This record gives sequence, C-alpha cells and structure tokens, in this order.
Amino acid sequence: MKKIKYFYNTQTLRYEKLETPLRVRLLRLFGFLSALVVSSAIVIYLYSRFIPKPADMEANKKYELIKDNYQQLNGKVKNLQEQMATLEKRDNEVYRSIFEANPLPDSARAKLTEKKKEIEKVNVMNDDEIGKNIAAQLNNINARVAYQFESYNGIEKLINNQGEKIASIPAIQPVSNKQLTRIASGFGMRIHPIYGIAKMHNGLDFTAPEGTPIYATGNGIVTTAGPGTGTGNHVIINHGYGYETVYMHMVRIKVTQGKKVTRGQVIGWVGTTGASTGPHCHYEVHINGTPVDPVYFFFNDLNAEEYDRLLKIAATGSAKSFD
Repeated sequence: MKKIKYFYNTQTLRYEKLETPLRVRLLRLFGFLSALVVSSAIVIYLYSRFIPKPADMEANKKYELIKDNYQQLNGKVKNLQEQMATLEKRDNEVYRSIFEANPLPDSARAKLTEKKKEIEKVNVMNDDEIGKNIAAQLNNINARVAYQFESYNGIEKLINNQGEKIASIPAIQPVSNKQLTRIASGFGMRIHPIYGIAKMHNGLDFTAPEGTPIYATGNGIVTTAGPGTGTGNHVIINHGYGYETVYMHMVRIKVTQGKKVTRGQVIGWVGTTGASTGPHCHYEVHINGTPVDPVYFFFNDLNAEEYDRLLKIAATGSAKSFD
C-alpha cells in the first residue's frame, strides 16, 4: 500500500495531502538516470584502467616473453660480434704479420659486413620488427664469419708457402768458408782497385783459389748466366718474394738461364773474369731491387759465435775491394 504524505499548511491551518508535481518527478528521474550513467562510466573506466582483460593479460605475458628472449638473443649477438672483432684484429695484427702479408683493409670487410645503426628500444618494437632486427644482425655476423673463413683460407696458403719461402731466402755463404777467412772486402764505400776512386761496394768479396765451387744461396730460377763487361762471367738468381742474388767473376758457369736451382747447388767456379784484380766471388743480395749487406743472410751455416765473428770481419775488412 502506497504511503501517503501530509504537510501542515500555515495558511489554512490544516494538514493537507502532499502531492509532487509531474515536472519535479521527471526532473528527479532524469537526475537519477544521469547519475547512474556517470557512475557506470566511471566504474567501466576504472575497471578497464586498473583491471586488465584476460586477452590483454595474455598479450602482455607474450610480450614480456618476447622481450626477454630478444634481450637474451641480443646479448648473444653482441658477444658474437665481439668475438668476430677479436678474430679480425688477430687476423690483421698477428697471423698476417707473421707471414709478412698485408692486413685486410676495413673497406674490404665492409662490403660484406656493412654496419647497422643502433636499433630502436625494444619496448617500442613489435614482434615483426624484433624478428627482422635479430635476423639482420645474424646475417651481418654470418657474412663476417664467411669473409673471415676466406681470410683464414688465404692464411693457410701462406703457411703452406712458408716452407718454400724459407728455402728460397738466401741463407748460406756462396763459397765454403768454415774458417771465416775468405771475406776480403765488406759492404759499403770502398776504393775501387782499378779506378782508384771511392765507390759503393754493393756486396762482399770472397777470396778463394780459382776453380773453387760457388753455391746458390737459396732456391730460385737463374735469370742471367753469361759474360758481362765489369762483372765477368756472372749469374743472377731470382729467389722470389723480392729476393735476388748476384755472383760475379766466375772462371766458368755451370747453370743456364731459366734453370731452377736449389740452395747449396754448384752454379759455377771462382775466377777473375771482368774488372777483377784476383780470384774471388763478388756476391750481392738484393731485396726488391735494392742491394743490402749480404752478411745478414748467412744464418743457416753459422752458429751464433761464428756469425758474430763474421760480422766483425766484414766490418773491418779491406778498405779496397777486389772489383
């Protein structure tokens, strides 16, 4: 039963029935509905803002997992890049320097290993970008590894050729000189015995009886074998790797042009042909066309004490050469 409300009317001095106008009731209803709508909106906002949906929770969990995996992979990629940098540095500064090979220029590596700019922060990358970034870094490392393998293949060839190089470098005396008594004139400025003027003496003079064997001091190919004006009967051997040796004033030549010779092989005999004042072998060593002191290339047939004695003999030899 609906409860009836009354109010005391001071004008009529009577209790009268309270009746709410329709306009007021409509306004109250509108206010209630408005408050309900606003409250609902606030509740929905707060729910969506602070209480994640199951789908969002699953997506966030997946994102965190991807982020964690990315950071681990990125750490491994950086570790691989550091190892590659170490290998490249060792390649240039150690391995190639041992075999006297030029280091690989950075521009050559850059053709296959163009460096990427710093990537965006992971928290603004989507799954596809993360995957592409990791793939790009791994491709970069793969290219560097492939290029480094090519470099090491080249080093392996250098190693294989090193034995041949060692056998080719002049390393013994051209004339048997066990007593170290046959060096008459050393490398440097000397008085020429015929012209009587100071002249650069580009080799060593080994005095020996005519007919004493002359030996090739390293493996190589004979490029010259024949008479010359001042050199007399002489032989020039190209040893490769920039080395060349010259043997002058032979009484007779045993080898011919184009012949391959090995270290210790007889190539002729001591004489006094050409501009010479007595039987001897004038011996020169050239590196890339420049004459150098041959005394530093006798390490194969001398011990340390003998080598030291020979250096002193060559330094204090005759002020006059034999040719």
